[in-house]
Amino acid sequence: MSALVAPSVLASDFANLQKEIEMINESQADYIHVDIMDGVFVPNISFGLPVTEAINRHAKKPLDVHLMIVNPDQYLSAFKNAGASVISVHLEACNHLHRTLQAIKELGCQAGVALNPHTSVELLKDVIKEIDMVIIMSVNPGFGGQKFIEQTYTKVRRLKEIIDEAGASTKIEIDGGVNLENAPKLVKAGADVLVAGSFVFNAKDPIATIAGLKKN
Repeated sequence: MSALVAPSVLASDFANLQKEIEMINESQADYIHVDIMDGVFVPNISFGLPVTEAINRHAKKPLDVHLMIVNPDQYLSAFKNAGASVISVHLEACNHLHRTLQAIKELGCQAGVALNPHTSVELLKDVIKEIDMVIIMSVNPGFGGQKFIEQTYTKVRRLKEIIDEAGASTKIEIDGGVNLENAPKLVKAGADVLVAGSFVFNAKDPIATIAGLKKN
């Protein structure tokens, strides 16, 4: 099975956002990855609900919303209403992760958990069956265009073991520094979904670049 691809609109041209979303619609992408940053949980501010709603008005692919924010529980229903199909929260931002996952599912969305590079996948063992997708951050969150962290491969392999041991159907998504060189290694390690921002939107032919990532 080929990899699923989720272009990250954080790297898109915001002045031509509708055109960028239409490009993704025409491509082989499976999701549109939407990074929400609050300037508190991560040292950057991206965009919020109005832009997410605007993306959704033109999107023909499901929105994969990644909440890099404190107190994500306060905004779950708002992002569902803005068009999210998948809502991922950071383990590091949730005091009651199981409750948060249940709340996301009750909204009718798929529930995701994101892990920063320093956070162990072992912390997900007790809730892995409740998680539809785990985002492994392969860069430190907050900014696009960062260098891929090599330890990610080991982390993916271990998470895949945890998923298989539990008999779970959780997907593994990789976010940060993904390109055509490391994509096949990530898929071999157990990754299901590849997020790519700068690599797609800075390419001469973004649609061909997405197709190249899909071949893994």
